[in-house]
Amino acid sequence: MSTNVASAPSAAGYVMPAEWEPHAGCLMQWPSRRELWLDRFDKACADYAVVARAIGAFERVVMVCNPGEARRVRDLCGSGVTPLELPINDSWARDSGPVFVRDATGAVAAVSFGFNAWGNRWHPHADDARLAVAVAERLGLDVFRAPFVLEGGSFLVDGQGTVITTEQCLLNPNRNPTWSRGELEQGLCDYLGASTVIWLPFGHSLDVGPAGTDGHIDGVAAYVAPGRVMLEAPTDASSPDTARSAANLAALLGRPDALGRAIAVVCIDPGAEAGVSLANHYIANGAVIVPIDGNPGEATALAALAALYPDREVVGVPGETLAFGGGGPHCITQQIPLGVDLDVL
Repeated sequence: MSTNVASAPSAAGYVMPAEWEPHAGCLMQWPSRRELWLDRFDKACADYAVVARAIGAFERVVMVCNPGEARRVRDLCGSGVTPLELPINDSWARDSGPVFVRDATGAVAAVSFGFNAWGNRWHPHADDARLAVAVAERLGLDVFRAPFVLEGGSFLVDGQGTVITTEQCLLNPNRNPTWSRGELEQGLCDYLGASTVIWLPFGHSLDVGPAGTDGHIDGVAAYVAPGRVMLEAPTDASSPDTARSAANLAALLGRPDALGRAIAVVCIDPGAEAGVSLANHYIANGAVIVPIDGNPGEATALAALAALYPDREVVGVPGETLAFGGGGPHCITQQIPLGVDLDVL
């Protein structure tokens, strides 16, 4: 049984590990909100299963699903995926699931951030708001309850004290209307175990509307190694994201991270006709799970991405339907660090 912890993780010596650090496994949530996927609901389920199988070849996958759906999850995802029946409203584990933090002894705890379905876009969402604590209870982890709204896709960490986020999302009044920028910075540091927050101006230009997140950073950038960030940088002058990317690049260049390193930025052009976010990839043990859609510039972009991960296999998964729903492989996953015993499930 989990215990609610009164202090913040940083005060107790906890830090959120970087995604490239070794995992015990990966957490996902099975598609549930039919009104989001419309006539693509079955395709969404099939593509989630493809992602789960791809990750499952490298690390264990735990798939949260509504009660009664475990058999379907097993049938579609295979034996490498462990169903975990808990009530859920939607399927974006990065945003509504727990964030895992670890201390110097290797002990892992969970953080439950406030969740309001991306600025109250979707209802109901009460089950998703309770999910982080429910998962932690099943895993027997202590829980830190954060007093503010935050989705996992809205920030990146290096596990060494640095957080990168976007002004477009975190400063949107539909999340924490009474919190100042400084208060949000302190909250990020307190609950992610960080000391430095770097703000980029923008997420992706299409990340608005009913399926949007108001500019999550994992749609435009990825922390790929200590001191190194991949930034999507379109070169098509007609794309609104070309100017937005240039502004993000200016915000990153020359900025020291928590250890005083100047962040190295690798810009990758996703291609003028790309319909998926190359940055929205998941770093698994020994692999990188990347959305693909067959656009003309994809091979060049994937080669550039592979060069960033010379010791990992780049595995492409269908990305078009995930993008239709508002995300990609990174959005539908959350890494579970070493130190968590998944055999209790």
